[in-house]
Amino acid sequence: MLAGKQILLIIGGGIAAYKSLDLIRRLRDQGATVVPVLTKAAEEFVTPLSASALAAQKVYRDLFNLTDEAEMGHIELSRAADLVVVAPATADLMAKMANGHANDLASTLLMATDKRVLIAPAMNVRMWGHRATQRNLAQLQGDGVLVVGPNDGNMACGEFGPGRMAEVPEIIAAVGAALGDGPLRGRHVLVTSGPTHEPIDPVRYIANRSSGAQGTALAAALRDLGARVTFVTGPASVPPPTGVDVVRVETAAQMAAAVTAALPADVAVFAAAVADWRVDNASDSKMKKTADALPSLRFAENPDILATVSQMTQGRPPLVVGFAAETDDVVANATAKRTRKGCDWIVANDVSPATGIMGGSDNAVVLISDDGPEEWPRLPKTEVARRLAARIADALGAV
Repeated sequence: MLAGKQILLIIGGGIAAYKSLDLIRRLRDQGATVVPVLTKAAEEFVTPLSASALAAQKVYRDLFNLTDEAEMGHIELSRAADLVVVAPATADLMAKMANGHANDLASTLLMATDKRVLIAPAMNVRMWGHRATQRNLAQLQGDGVLVVGPNDGNMACGEFGPGRMAEVPEIIAAVGAALGDGPLRGRHVLVTSGPTHEPIDPVRYIANRSSGAQGTALAAALRDLGARVTFVTGPASVPPPTGVDVVRVETAAQMAAAVTAALPADVAVFAAAVADWRVDNASDSKMKKTADALPSLRFAENPDILATVSQMTQGRPPLVVGFAAETDDVVANATAKRTRKGCDWIVANDVSPATGIMGGSDNAVVLISDDGPEEWPRLPKTEVARRLAARIADALGAV
């Protein structure tokens, strides 16, 4: 699958570095050439000799090695590869990447490369959940850096939770996707995301609390599997991912028109929190507060985008996925919505204020299909997106 590809593998200093040796072996089994780069901290966990022996390549370690610079300067080293992989990507390496530091060979290569970068984070659960790490992660994803993992699991420190480096087969799959050989290569996926704003007057509008984080993460995960993604987004607080076709809208009517224009598609995923109603008598000028009476707002129903696409008689995407944000009777209400709308899957979640899900970084969903409800554990929205994207790829593979 990776025959003829060259991977620049940067190994960070964490206990998960031992997995990188297996990663080298398996990448080579796929036909790739692997050029290892070790940070000084990585040498506390794996030796340059072991990495060199498995890669059958010279190991690079020192930014100021005159011999290495004469043979292949760090600029050329960073650009000769087809893909740069950082595994494990420690909290320190992620911070350097996000903030543009270049004080050692690894960080300098990452600053100098013109190729895609894939990171496999690995760190203590509390370090992963720290606001600084999550801020750095958001910055890296916004910059187009691809991310695989981390997974939940037991840590070397004895704690349990997210922070365990993705398993080697997962990283191999992510490498294939990053190089354009992913399971969704050649597929067009339409994703809607974010809230809609329905004007009351030129300065006021009706909206909801959706941040657009889940739809954004899903678009990125589908992109990472090789899909061409059209991303129709309302005015979300989360920036759209890079590497996708972004269509910005404000109202439900605009989103409906953008969806129609984006078809045909192999998959349509409707993660947007579209307003059910709009103000039918919206004012063209700012409404003034008066002592006489409160303003009277007349509502009209917005177009039902999910139902419209699900019930198309011609040109319907083979897989249509809707989302259901509920505050009570989640499974029952979402199951009824799936039947009423006519979509293939519904991804349902409980957005009651106590859950902290709407606008938060985690999600706990139930996937409802012909097989019935399948409850997923509470996970970071990026991990929910990765799992759902993988499920979509599996479903399309059977079409």
